[in-house]
Amino acid sequence: MRRIRFVFWVCLFLALNVFNTPVSAQQAWPEVKLEASDRILILAPHPDDEVLGCGGIIQKAVALKLPVHIVFYTYGDNNQWSFLVYRKHPVLVPGAVKKMGLMRHDEALAASKALGVPAENLTFLGYPDFGTMSIWYAHWGNRPALRSMLTRVNKVPYAGALRPGAPYKGEEIVKDLTAVLRGFRPTKIFVSHPTDHNGDHLSLYLFTRVALWNLGEDFTPQIYPYLIHRAHWPHPKGYRPEEALVPPEPLKEEVSWFVSPLSPEEISRKEAALKAHRSQYRSSEKYLLSFVRANELFGDFPVIKLKKSETGESSLWPGAKEYSVQVPEELTDSERSAFVGLEWRFVRLEGDNLVLSIELSRPLAEGVVASIYAFGYRSDLPFGKMPKLHVKLGVTNHSIYDQNRRLPGDTIKVVRSAKEISISVPLAVLGDPQKILTSARTYLSEIPLGWVAWRVLELPGQEKPLPAKNPFWFWPR
Repeated sequence: MRRIRFVFWVCLFLALNVFNTPVSAQQAWPEVKLEASDRILILAPHPDDEVLGCGGIIQKAVALKLPVHIVFYTYGDNNQWSFLVYRKHPVLVPGAVKKMGLMRHDEALAASKALGVPAENLTFLGYPDFGTMSIWYAHWGNRPALRSMLTRVNKVPYAGALRPGAPYKGEEIVKDLTAVLRGFRPTKIFVSHPTDHNGDHLSLYLFTRVALWNLGEDFTPQIYPYLIHRAHWPHPKGYRPEEALVPPEPLKEEVSWFVSPLSPEEISRKEAALKAHRSQYRSSEKYLLSFVRANELFGDFPVIKLKKSETGESSLWPGAKEYSVQVPEELTDSERSAFVGLEWRFVRLEGDNLVLSIELSRPLAEGVVASIYAFGYRSDLPFGKMPKLHVKLGVTNHSIYDQNRRLPGDTIKVVRSAKEISISVPLAVLGDPQKILTSARTYLSEIPLGWVAWRVLELPGQEKPLPAKNPFWFWPR
């Protein structure tokens, strides 16, 4: 009888502990392992993202005496939370904005010092905060450079940047990232995530993908994207160093996740480094501290490898549903009433056509637009010269653009019902690509509503990308 009672209490104890254990502790994701031969590159959209996403990884690399380099995409002079700009509120004068950028530059130096990374291991590119996604969409080739909304300049204005005076254009960003990659030769790259809701975070991932492709198949560092900006995540917000950082629920199965556990000492040092970003910590303390957790989290989508099919066979997106049906927190009541989320239905090749299909959470209302994007890549042509298609779909009509150049409506085929839209695009219109970057979104005027992440498609039967010429040049170790 005693043995039965003993077994009962043991089982009860185990059950209570299992059910009271956070979900993150029950699910085991593989750890990021740093090796003695690694060279660690951190790509941060703004000063403070390097600490939020990778403060622990940086400490581990420093402790192992690995080469570490941190690249800041922008100076953070427009702040990360720029949604109110859509409301046409008054903005700061350009000189004050630039001073904010220089202040955040100095904060980044202080934070990196707290993590053990010297100033000479930091690079600042100086591209426009809250403007880089616009560059990605429509500032390539013959298009003029973007003019930043706050600094009112169209080129890198900071003397301490990698290339002062570099125009705000897509090929210039690719050029700088390619130079960094060639020079530093990283084995592991930590970069912002393709599902991040902040445009600078999203574009940095996309530009990095292109730069890596330009270096050819002989250059294959591991990529570890980290997520920062996402509605209703992390949850709950605030300082919880004893709790694990877990993926947003809709992304748990969509993305291949990795974790990096932090020791109490690493957690404490990460918090101190965050506080060194004084301007951001002062205004967003609770949010920033949400990333001081028991681990850091990294993960990316798998590449979608398409198959040619004459029978309509689909290459389905992994998982069941996409994740843009959550209403963003920033929307007003009237915008919420007009909200239209969207999901990928399928992507497939039909002969020499790419077919992309989305499903809407509700029919498009007057003033709400759905956009589908498809950018082709070839190794033997500069990416800036490749087509960058944007299909805009209203309630009953559609238009198609290559950047800002309008194309004939019959360039593509559109099949639609109230809640489903499919477009068929000839591969020749995309430049007969080897790879395609594609996404879709909905918006009301200039207010973003729903969107689905950019995904990488690989096409069959294309020649492999050519290795880059002169792949290495000097870079500080």
